[in-house]
Amino acid sequence: MKFFEELGHYVLFLIRLFSKTERFNVFWRQTLHEMNSIGVGSLGIVSLISIFTGAVSTIQIGYQLVSGLVPDYIIGRIVRDSNILEFSPTITCLVLAGKVGSSIASEIGTMKVTEQVDALEIMGVNSANYLVLPKIVAGVFTIPLLVTYAMTLSLIGGAISGAMSGIISLDYFVKGMRADFIPFSVFFSMIKSVTYAFIITSVSSYHGYKTEGGALEVGQSSTKAVVYSCMGIILFDYIISQMFLQR
Repeated sequence: MKFFEELGHYVLFLIRLFSKTERFNVFWRQTLHEMNSIGVGSLGIVSLISIFTGAVSTIQIGYQLVSGLVPDYIIGRIVRDSNILEFSPTITCLVLAGKVGSSIASEIGTMKVTEQVDALEIMGVNSANYLVLPKIVAGVFTIPLLVTYAMTLSLIGGAISGAMSGIISLDYFVKGMRADFIPFSVFFSMIKSVTYAFIITSVSSYHGYKTEGGALEVGQSSTKAVVYSCMGIILFDYIISQMFLQR
Protein backbone atom coordinates (compact mmCIF):
# COMPACT_ATOMS: atom_id res chain seq x y z
CA MET A 1 0.00 0.00 0.00
CA LYS A 2 2.90 2.36 0.72
CA PHE A 3 4.09 1.98 -2.87
CA PHE A 4 0.70 2.93 -4.34
CA GLU A 5 0.41 5.87 -1.95
CA GLU A 6 3.81 7.19 -3.07
CA LEU A 7 2.88 6.58 -6.70
CA GLY A 8 -0.34 8.57 -6.24
CA HIS A 9 1.52 11.49 -4.66
CA TYR A 10 4.05 11.38 -7.51
CA VAL A 11 1.29 11.52 -10.17
CA LEU A 12 -0.42 14.41 -8.38
CA PHE A 13 2.94 16.17 -8.22
CA LEU A 14 3.34 15.81 -12.00
CA ILE A 15 -0.19 17.14 -12.58
CA ARG A 16 0.58 20.16 -10.40
CA LEU A 17 3.48 21.09 -12.67
CA PHE A 18 1.06 22.16 -15.39
CA SER A 19 -1.73 23.62 -13.23
CA LYS A 20 -0.37 27.18 -13.41
CA THR A 21 2.46 27.95 -15.81
CA GLU A 22 4.91 30.83 -15.61
CA ARG A 23 5.64 33.35 -18.38
CA PHE A 24 7.53 31.87 -21.32
CA ASN A 25 10.57 34.14 -20.99
CA VAL A 26 10.99 33.15 -17.32
CA PHE A 27 10.55 29.48 -18.15
CA TRP A 28 12.99 29.70 -21.07
CA ARG A 29 15.67 31.42 -18.99
CA GLN A 30 15.39 28.78 -16.26
CA THR A 31 15.48 25.97 -18.82
CA LEU A 32 18.68 27.28 -20.43
CA HIS A 33 20.30 27.51 -17.01
CA GLU A 34 19.34 23.89 -16.24
CA MET A 35 20.56 22.71 -19.65
CA ASN A 36 23.96 24.17 -18.90
CA SER A 37 23.99 22.61 -15.43
CA ILE A 38 22.85 19.14 -16.54
CA GLY A 39 24.51 18.93 -19.95
CA VAL A 40 27.77 20.86 -19.82
CA GLY A 41 28.29 20.02 -16.17
CA SER A 42 28.15 16.28 -16.90
CA LEU A 43 30.48 16.16 -19.93
CA GLY A 44 33.55 15.26 -17.92
CA ILE A 45 32.20 12.23 -16.08
CA VAL A 46 30.30 11.01 -19.16
CA SER A 47 33.49 11.23 -21.25
CA LEU A 48 35.54 9.24 -18.76
CA ILE A 49 32.97 6.51 -18.25
CA SER A 50 32.17 6.15 -21.97
CA ILE A 51 35.76 5.74 -23.11
CA PHE A 52 36.54 3.09 -20.52
CA THR A 53 33.21 1.30 -21.05
CA GLY A 54 34.05 0.90 -24.74
CA ALA A 55 37.61 -0.13 -23.96
CA VAL A 56 36.61 -2.76 -21.41
CA SER A 57 33.82 -4.18 -23.60
CA THR A 58 36.29 -4.65 -26.47
CA ILE A 59 38.78 -6.48 -24.27
CA GLN A 60 36.16 -8.74 -22.70
CA ILE A 61 34.41 -9.57 -25.98
CA GLY A 62 37.75 -10.19 -27.65
CA TYR A 63 38.72 -12.54 -24.81
CA GLN A 64 35.54 -14.57 -25.28
CA LEU A 65 35.77 -14.73 -29.08
CA VAL A 66 39.37 -15.85 -29.45
CA SER A 67 38.76 -18.53 -32.05
CA GLY A 68 39.74 -19.16 -35.62
CA LEU A 69 36.09 -19.86 -36.42
CA VAL A 70 34.94 -16.28 -35.69
CA PRO A 71 36.15 -13.41 -37.92
CA ASP A 72 37.93 -10.64 -36.02
CA TYR A 73 35.64 -7.90 -37.33
CA ILE A 74 32.72 -9.48 -35.42
CA ILE A 75 34.24 -7.97 -32.27
CA GLY A 76 33.62 -4.48 -33.61
CA ARG A 77 30.04 -5.37 -34.51
CA ILE A 78 29.27 -6.75 -31.03
CA VAL A 79 30.93 -3.80 -29.29
CA ARG A 80 28.88 -1.42 -31.47
CA ASP A 81 25.54 -3.08 -30.75
CA SER A 82 26.15 -3.63 -27.04
CA ASN A 83 27.21 -0.01 -26.50
CA ILE A 84 24.43 1.53 -28.56
CA LEU A 85 21.63 -0.70 -27.28
CA GLU A 86 22.58 -1.01 -23.62
CA PHE A 87 25.85 0.31 -22.21
CA SER A 88 25.73 3.94 -23.39
CA PRO A 89 22.10 4.76 -22.48
CA THR A 90 21.80 2.68 -19.32
CA ILE A 91 25.21 3.09 -17.68
CA THR A 92 25.35 6.79 -18.59
CA CYS A 93 21.91 7.44 -17.10
CA LEU A 94 22.67 5.42 -13.97
CA VAL A 95 25.70 7.65 -13.42
CA LEU A 96 23.62 10.76 -14.15
CA ALA A 97 21.04 9.55 -11.64
CA GLY A 98 23.77 9.81 -9.02
CA LYS A 99 25.19 13.13 -10.17
CA VAL A 100 22.20 15.03 -11.54
CA GLY A 101 19.53 13.35 -9.42
CA SER A 102 21.22 13.98 -6.09
CA SER A 103 21.97 17.58 -7.10
CA ILE A 104 18.33 18.27 -8.03
CA ALA A 105 16.96 16.64 -4.87
CA SER A 106 19.38 18.44 -2.55
CA GLU A 107 18.81 21.81 -4.27
CA ILE A 108 15.02 21.65 -4.06
CA GLY A 109 15.13 20.02 -0.62
CA THR A 110 17.31 22.81 0.74
CA MET A 111 14.93 25.41 -0.68
CA LYS A 112 12.02 23.56 0.93
CA VAL A 113 13.48 23.35 4.44
CA THR A 114 14.67 26.98 4.33
CA GLU A 115 11.13 28.06 3.38
CA GLN A 116 12.13 29.52 0.02
CA VAL A 117 9.46 27.36 -1.64
CA ASP A 118 6.85 28.73 0.79
CA ALA A 119 7.94 32.25 -0.11
CA LEU A 120 7.31 31.54 -3.79
CA GLU A 121 3.86 30.18 -2.99
CA ILE A 122 3.02 33.29 -0.94
CA MET A 123 3.96 35.45 -3.94
CA GLY A 124 1.46 33.52 -6.05
CA VAL A 125 4.06 31.51 -7.97
CA ASN A 126 3.43 27.86 -8.77
CA SER A 127 6.67 26.69 -7.16
CA ALA A 128 6.49 23.21 -8.70
CA ASN A 129 6.18 24.65 -12.20
CA TYR A 130 8.84 27.31 -11.62
CA LEU A 131 11.43 25.02 -10.01
CA VAL A 132 10.78 21.57 -11.47
CA LEU A 133 9.42 21.83 -15.02
CA PRO A 134 12.56 23.58 -16.42
CA LYS A 135 14.68 20.77 -14.94
CA ILE A 136 12.54 18.09 -16.58
CA VAL A 137 12.51 19.81 -19.97
CA ALA A 138 16.26 20.46 -19.80
CA GLY A 139 16.93 16.84 -18.85
CA VAL A 140 14.75 15.44 -21.64
CA PHE A 141 16.67 17.52 -24.20
CA THR A 142 20.25 17.29 -22.88
CA ILE A 143 20.51 13.71 -21.57
CA PRO A 144 19.79 12.12 -25.00
CA LEU A 145 22.56 14.36 -26.38
CA LEU A 146 24.88 13.12 -23.64
CA VAL A 147 23.95 9.53 -24.51
CA THR A 148 24.74 10.17 -28.19
CA TYR A 149 28.06 11.66 -27.13
CA ALA A 150 28.66 8.60 -24.93
CA MET A 151 27.98 6.23 -27.86
CA THR A 152 30.60 7.97 -29.98
CA LEU A 153 33.24 7.99 -27.26
CA SER A 154 32.60 4.36 -26.30
CA LEU A 155 33.21 3.22 -29.88
CA ILE A 156 36.35 5.37 -30.09
CA GLY A 157 37.54 3.92 -26.79
CA GLY A 158 36.81 0.40 -28.02
CA ALA A 159 38.74 0.96 -31.24
CA ILE A 160 41.75 2.41 -29.42
CA SER A 161 41.70 -0.36 -26.81
CA GLY A 162 41.49 -3.09 -29.45
CA ALA A 163 44.38 -1.64 -31.43
CA MET A 164 46.62 -1.04 -28.39
CA SER A 165 46.02 -4.52 -26.93
CA GLY A 166 46.45 -6.27 -30.28
CA ILE A 167 43.00 -7.87 -30.06
CA ILE A 168 41.73 -6.32 -33.29
CA SER A 169 43.19 -3.87 -35.78
CA LEU A 170 41.58 -0.49 -36.33
CA ASP A 171 40.57 -1.40 -39.90
CA TYR A 172 38.81 -4.59 -38.79
CA PHE A 173 37.11 -2.80 -35.91
CA VAL A 174 35.71 -0.14 -38.27
CA LYS A 175 34.64 -2.90 -40.67
CA GLY A 176 32.76 -4.57 -37.83
CA MET A 177 31.07 -1.30 -36.81
CA ARG A 178 29.82 -0.84 -40.37
CA ALA A 179 28.66 -4.44 -40.83
CA ASP A 180 24.87 -4.97 -40.83
CA PHE A 181 24.18 -1.69 -39.04
CA ILE A 182 20.52 -1.21 -38.13
CA PRO A 183 19.52 2.49 -37.69
CA PHE A 184 16.67 1.44 -35.39
CA SER A 185 19.29 0.68 -32.72
CA VAL A 186 20.03 4.40 -32.37
CA PHE A 187 16.31 5.23 -32.32
CA PHE A 188 15.79 2.59 -29.62
CA SER A 189 18.60 4.09 -27.56
CA MET A 190 17.03 7.55 -27.86
CA ILE A 191 13.69 6.18 -26.61
CA LYS A 192 15.48 4.77 -23.58
CA SER A 193 17.46 7.94 -22.90
CA VAL A 194 14.39 10.22 -23.08
CA THR A 195 12.52 7.89 -20.69
CA TYR A 196 15.46 7.73 -18.30
CA ALA A 197 15.87 11.53 -18.43
CA PHE A 198 12.26 12.03 -17.39
CA ILE A 199 12.62 9.48 -14.58
CA ILE A 200 15.82 11.04 -13.22
CA THR A 201 14.58 14.64 -13.21
CA SER A 202 10.98 14.05 -12.12
CA VAL A 203 11.69 11.49 -9.38
CA SER A 204 14.57 13.54 -7.96
CA SER A 205 12.45 16.71 -8.00
CA TYR A 206 9.59 14.89 -6.29
CA HIS A 207 11.76 13.64 -3.43
CA GLY A 208 13.37 17.06 -3.04
CA TYR A 209 10.00 18.80 -3.06
CA LYS A 210 8.54 16.58 -0.32
CA THR A 211 11.49 17.16 2.04
CA GLU A 212 10.49 18.21 5.55
CA GLY A 213 12.82 18.94 8.47
CA GLY A 214 16.44 20.00 8.21
CA ALA A 215 19.83 19.09 6.78
CA LEU A 216 19.47 15.41 7.73
CA GLU A 217 16.22 15.10 5.80
CA VAL A 218 17.79 16.81 2.78
CA GLY A 219 20.47 14.12 2.73
CA GLN A 220 17.85 11.40 3.05
CA SER A 221 15.82 12.87 0.19
CA SER A 222 18.92 12.99 -1.98
CA THR A 223 19.63 9.32 -1.24
CA LYS A 224 16.03 8.32 -1.99
CA ALA A 225 16.14 10.26 -5.25
CA VAL A 226 19.19 8.33 -6.47
CA VAL A 227 17.89 4.94 -5.32
CA TYR A 228 14.41 5.31 -6.81
CA SER A 229 15.77 6.82 -10.03
CA CYS A 230 18.11 3.86 -10.49
CA MET A 231 15.27 1.43 -9.75
CA GLY A 232 13.09 3.20 -12.32
CA ILE A 233 15.85 3.06 -14.93
CA ILE A 234 16.39 -0.68 -14.43
CA LEU A 235 12.64 -1.38 -14.51
CA PHE A 236 12.00 0.61 -17.68
CA ASP A 237 15.13 -0.84 -19.27
CA TYR A 238 13.39 -4.21 -19.15
CA ILE A 239 9.96 -2.84 -20.16
CA ILE A 240 11.24 -0.92 -23.18
CA SER A 241 13.45 -3.79 -24.31
CA GLN A 242 10.52 -6.18 -24.04
CA MET A 243 8.29 -3.83 -26.03
CA PHE A 244 10.65 -2.95 -28.89
CA LEU A 245 13.14 -5.82 -29.20
CA GLN A 246 10.87 -8.84 -28.84
CA ARG A 247 10.56 -10.83 -32.07
